[in-house]
Amino acid sequence: MQHGLPYLANCSILFTEVPLLERPAAARAAGFDAVEFWWPFDRTVPPDADVDRFVAAIADAGVHLVGLNFPAGDMPSGDRGLLSWPGRAEEFQDGVQIATDIGQRLGTVAFNALYGNRLDTATPDEQDELAARNLAVTAEAAAGINGVVLVEPVSGVASYPLRTADDVAAVLDRVEQESGATNLRLLADLYHLATNGDDLGAVVTRHADRIGHVQIADAPGRHEPGSADLDLDGTLCALQATGYNGWVGLEYVPTTTTQAGLDWLPTERRAANTARSTS
Repeated sequence: MQHGLPYLANCSILFTEVPLLERPAAARAAGFDAVEFWWPFDRTVPPDADVDRFVAAIADAGVHLVGLNFPAGDMPSGDRGLLSWPGRAEEFQDGVQIATDIGQRLGTVAFNALYGNRLDTATPDEQDELAARNLAVTAEAAAGINGVVLVEPVSGVASYPLRTADDVAAVLDRVEQESGATNLRLLADLYHLATNGDDLGAVVTRHADRIGHVQIADAPGRHEPGSADLDLDGTLCALQATGYNGWVGLEYVPTTTTQAGLDWLPTERRAANTARSTS
């Protein structure tokens, strides 16, 4: 059986053959009507003109920006988020304001908050306390535009503490209990979960009601889906059967070019006939 969920393109990792602001149009030309991005700026607080150019690139391409990462530090250098980074809370919240402003302008309601690596300059308890406070404030900001805040497990970075769906669920439980937030969700990146050894079927069984967005890639290579060892379609069918009707983000590194690597995906699966929203 094949699932019926629509796909979108993550334009921070796909269509990198062209400059960032040209990627929404490239995605539209390839048949996608929705995209997502990591933080699309080279600093936490970009100039207003840079924000305006990004918003215009999305609008002019005629695609829907479904998801946007909050600023996450210097990712090429190994940073993976600011939520738990002491001394950067005010900077992070400035970035949250910019992201939610973009969301209000473009109708984006899903925002991914990377947790942050463990640091030698703070204890895990100190970082977790800060992350909980930041998430509570961030959830309130997103709620102002009917948005949700996503938290995800990540693989490949030994100092990133959230590796499984259970790890994320524990963080969400804490923040919900302490703040009363109701708009925190798990970002189920099936590549990261599988790479970290999580059982994808068990993730769906235990956490389907908390999954707010899904991303996929082959594992362990993080290329186009197609591994016989990773039953992505079966997992997505199981998730859809639980009531999930959101998007599936393509967040993989193309083996050659983005366009050549899309041969596995029929054009009609790259667009949705009805509006979708993050659960």
